Amino acid sequence: MSQFDRIMEEHSGYLVRIAYLYVKDWNSAEDIVQEVFVNYWIKSSQFNAQSALKTYLTRMAINRCKDYLKSWRYRTHILTNALTKIIEPNNELVLQDEKTIVADAVLSLPIKLREVIILYYFNELTIPKISSLLEISESTIKYRLKKAKERLKEILPIQQWEVLVSE
Repeated sequence: MSQFDRIMEEHSGYLVRIAYLYVKDWNSAEDIVQEVFVNYWIKSSQFNAQSALKTYLTRMAINRCKDYLKSWRYRTHILTNALTKIIEPNNELVLQDEKTIVADAVLSLPIKLREVIILYYFNELTIPKISSLLEISESTIKYRLKKAKERLKEILPIQQWEVLVSE
C-alpha cells in the first residue's frame, strides 16, 4: 500500500463527513473529497508541513465545499431535491428521532454559523484550532458560535435543545 493510499484511507471518512455537513448531500460530499485527494496528489509537493496534513486536507475540503455551494450545479440540485421531497412521503419515525431533528436544525443554519457549530461540537475542535483552520479571528469564532446557538434555540423545541446542550 502506497503512502497516498494510506493517507486516503486515514482521512477520507472524516473529510466526507465534513463535506456532507456543508453540502447536505452524500454523493456531492464524496465527489468533493475525491477532488480534494486528486488535487492533493497533483500538488503534494507544495505541502510543506507547516500544519498537520489533516488540517491541510480539511482546509482544502472546506474551500471546495464553499465553491460547490456557490455553483450552478448546487442550485440545480436543491431544486431537484425540493421537488423530490414533495413527491416522496415522509418517514415519520425518522422525523421523530431527536438526533435527526438536531442535525436538520444545524444543517438549516447559514454556512458561516453551521461551520463553527460543526467544527466545535461535532468535530470537538477548540476555538483557537477553528480560528487557525478557517483563518479568522478567535473573537469572530466566539461571536458566530453565540449567534448559532441563539438561532438553534429559536429553531429547536426545548427537548431537542437540551439534547444538543448535553452532548
